[in-house]
Amino acid sequence: MKQVGIPHGLFYYYYYPLWKTFFTDLGANVISSSESNRLTLDQGIKLAVDETCLPIKVYFGHVQELCRQHLDYIFIPRLVSVEPKSYICPKFMGVPDMIRAAFDNLPPLIDITIDVSKSDRPLKQDIMRVGSLFTNNNNRIKQAYTHACQENRFCRLLAREGYTMAEAISLWEGQQVQNPTSGDLNIGVLGHGYSLYDRYISMNLIERLRKMGCNVFLPESLDTGCIEQQAATVPKRVFWTLGRKMVGSALYMDKRPDIDGLIYLACFGCGPDSLIGEIIENKVKNKSFMMLTIDEHSGEGGLVTRLEAFCDMLRRRRMRGEGNLPAYG
Repeated sequence: MKQVGIPHGLFYYYYYPLWKTFFTDLGANVISSSESNRLTLDQGIKLAVDETCLPIKVYFGHVQELCRQHLDYIFIPRLVSVEPKSYICPKFMGVPDMIRAAFDNLPPLIDITIDVSKSDRPLKQDIMRVGSLFTNNNNRIKQAYTHACQENRFCRLLAREGYTMAEAISLWEGQQVQNPTSGDLNIGVLGHGYSLYDRYISMNLIERLRKMGCNVFLPESLDTGCIEQQAATVPKRVFWTLGRKMVGSALYMDKRPDIDGLIYLACFGCGPDSLIGEIIENKVKNKSFMMLTIDEHSGEGGLVTRLEAFCDMLRRRRMRGEGNLPAYG
């Protein structure tokens, strides 16, 4: 049985159920790296160039962990576009090349190119090419990919129930996940999934808010049609997939009367975040807004202090019947 490693970072939180199901159905054994921790980051910092963002540095650490195991392949896709006429961060396109340049003990990479900006035909051809590494039966490859897409959609449905993508994956794998307790504040939390749902990178932001008595609303729990409708109100279309999702989610939650405030988690050094955060800050008019920028030097003490102050402010305004000050203007 061939061993395939999948790093526990970047688009793991969006597509891990898909790729695990695909490789498993083809007879492979899928091994994932452990959740991010300080060692993961330290290893990634040593291997990655300084100009990369925090999530990519953490990703390098996950690859280093997998390199210590006896694997036949490591799955590192070349992400270009996951939907028509939209793109992913340019740094992601070069991740397989950066990995090859940084590691000496690297197993063979499965660096499938995911680019459906114009057509999904090249992706389907790459799926067949990757599947041929495990079987010569084309029908089996097609069935495995169809099943994989179904499992990924099921995981997304779990996230619609209010779970984070990390919690949805745990439920999908049959693990027990505690239902979030009900709080007195409703907070919309925005951010790229590979930062927001990674407990180490986000410093457990979502769980901290829940313990502070907040009901957390995430982009994955919102209606995609409403998100796209609100994102379309921006004069120029945001062509970054995740950026447009954040803008649409922020504008949609800004109009919801049950949402008390918004928090945007951004990573220092992220080019799209520097622009998207500015757009959201300028467009949010009805809710209190806080932007948290983190990097490898961020400490938990400062984060907790800001979250406590933000929640106290929202509760005080509710008690006094004050309106929300806009984030801009």
